[in-house]
Amino acid sequence: MGVDIGVLFDRKEVGLKDLSDRKIAIDAHNTLYQFISIIRQPDGTPLLNSRGDVTSHLSGLLYRITNLIEAGIRPVFVFDGKPPDLKEATLKARRRVKEEAKKKWDEAKAIGSEKAFLYAQACSRIDEKIIDDSKKILDYMGIPVVQAPSEGEAQASFLVMNGDCDYVGSQDYDSLLFGSTVLLRNLTITGKRKLPKKSVYVDVKPEMIDLGSGLSKLGITRDQLVDMAIMIGTDFNEGIKGVGPKRALKLIKKHGTIEGALFEIGSDIENFPLIRDIFLNPNVSSDYCIKWKSPKEKKIMEFLCQQNEFSEDRIQKVINRLKEAPKPNQRTLDKWF
Repeated sequence: MGVDIGVLFDRKEVGLKDLSDRKIAIDAHNTLYQFISIIRQPDGTPLLNSRGDVTSHLSGLLYRITNLIEAGIRPVFVFDGKPPDLKEATLKARRRVKEEAKKKWDEAKAIGSEKAFLYAQACSRIDEKIIDDSKKILDYMGIPVVQAPSEGEAQASFLVMNGDCDYVGSQDYDSLLFGSTVLLRNLTITGKRKLPKKSVYVDVKPEMIDLGSGLSKLGITRDQLVDMAIMIGTDFNEGIKGVGPKRALKLIKKHGTIEGALFEIGSDIENFPLIRDIFLNPNVSSDYCIKWKSPKEKKIMEFLCQQNEFSEDRIQKVINRLKEAPKPNQRTLDKWF
């Protein structure tokens, strides 16, 4: 879910071609969840092979990431490791929500309700098989994978801060708290999208958020942004009732730190120094190798067509697109930031 601080930052709309030859550290869990949620049949059933295994994520990775590669983008997928202990309450709450959504989905399907798709999206899950299969197809496509020791967005932000990637790609804003200089949103969901619970479609385009210029405009530091996020609520704490982004900003600008803000409103947040440390000194690894390779045609065909029953003709066409895609370092534009 991430932290609700997006309203505070300006965005800059860009096209895929504008991102040519940029190295983007993609939050794998966030992206896979999008694919599992969106790529479904009208009644909410995900794409499945004859064994009943979900294949929506494989379709998303193959087709949508190929679009990025054709545009000259260099994706790096960063996978979550073990979550911090403080995240357990959030994870339990999410599991309860998904279990309830699953019941509602079954009921909606039984009566043919239009709400079935929405309930299906709400109960989307990413299990170990989905993760393992995703790493496998990415390897066959020649896309580097980085395994984070803990939070994927923290590791992705580290890649940017370390100069190995240009941006973090995620729908959540947590990478800004982890120190990524630029967040790139809507990268893998570009195109026409239906608004939730409405019969309205909108054009979704990639957008950039620059941390430095955003902090300068707000008149705060990254440390203060983290303190604001803790008051609003993160994956590691509930936050304070009645404190949203704008009020949190006022409190931090008045008091400088969360300690003074909490004293003014007569509230307390247990373990806030630990939460602050998760963002400012995250558990990340420098043991990784980022190298793009040529697609393994036979492996892709075997894995997707023979094992997961994708169309051979369609997969061959995508493989051809991958093989013909521009090679790294063919820069045509200056960096945006």
